[in-house]
Amino acid sequence: MTRQAPTPEAREVARAAARWLAMIESGEEGVDHVALQRWRDSNAEHEAAWQKAQQLRQRFAGVPPSLGMATLDRPALARRAVLKRALGVAALVPTAWLLGRELPLDVWRADLHTATGEQRRWTLADGSSLQLNTDSAVDLDLKARRLVLVRGEISLRVSGTTPLAVQGPYGVITIDRSEACIRLDERSCHASVLSGSVLLQPLRGPAVTLEAGQQIDLQASGAGPVDRFDVAQLGWREGLLVAQDQPLGDFLRELDRYRPGVLRWDETLESLRVTGSFRLDNTDRILALLSASLPLEVQMRTRYWVTLTRRKNIA
Repeated sequence: MTRQAPTPEAREVARAAARWLAMIESGEEGVDHVALQRWRDSNAEHEAAWQKAQQLRQRFAGVPPSLGMATLDRPALARRAVLKRALGVAALVPTAWLLGRELPLDVWRADLHTATGEQRRWTLADGSSLQLNTDSAVDLDLKARRLVLVRGEISLRVSGTTPLAVQGPYGVITIDRSEACIRLDERSCHASVLSGSVLLQPLRGPAVTLEAGQQIDLQASGAGPVDRFDVAQLGWREGLLVAQDQPLGDFLRELDRYRPGVLRWDETLESLRVTGSFRLDNTDRILALLSASLPLEVQMRTRYWVTLTRRKNIA
């Protein structure tokens, strides 16, 4: 059964609540409690999300550490079964994991998932290769030849004799001896084909066949236009974030996907240009490289709250 996806607004509120809790749980100084209270008071949904986050933390506080660690040390599929048999998934998820995920419970129950900043690769039983990008989750049903993209971004190369269908909130993508990348965000599902061809069936409108080197967006209203794509956009599969004369604002929005916590920047930095290949296993170093090559300063209030400002000219 397909789970109903939270609305974009609900996801954003959940992320904000988790980020605030992450800063508090980090134990570092500099957390702006006044700003937190202002955020909670500004909207009833903010306060409700904050209370849910607190409840999850309190529920885990009563679980013996040995039980929690033993559960989290298990392989992904075994861990999922253990969590469901125990006090409930939320009761066994440590606060740090909750905050790193910044997600609703449907992701915690997923068969395979990655934390923020993590990429992982699996070889499926039929020899197909599945790779998850940062902050992603999928459910697998290989008997039905189906994969449900719950969140985030995947790269899938199907090498078996039977097609594998990727189901998302905006339609179904069928991959047969082909390789494709699929990225889900709040309002669309973006599909790019690296080799072979795939069949896309939107929720509305006719099916579309996508060939190697082509990309398309699936939305609630149907499929968008077919376009070409730059393979550099898929550098994450090699652990790289690649930019070619890219506006800094767009680069930072992409970088933000790989960093837990809050990343903010002045609007005056948006139009600066970035070129280079950056390793995603150390995003602090990426920020340092930006500071060394562009007129900006990195201000770290805590490990989880970073602000970029334009460097002032010193006479």
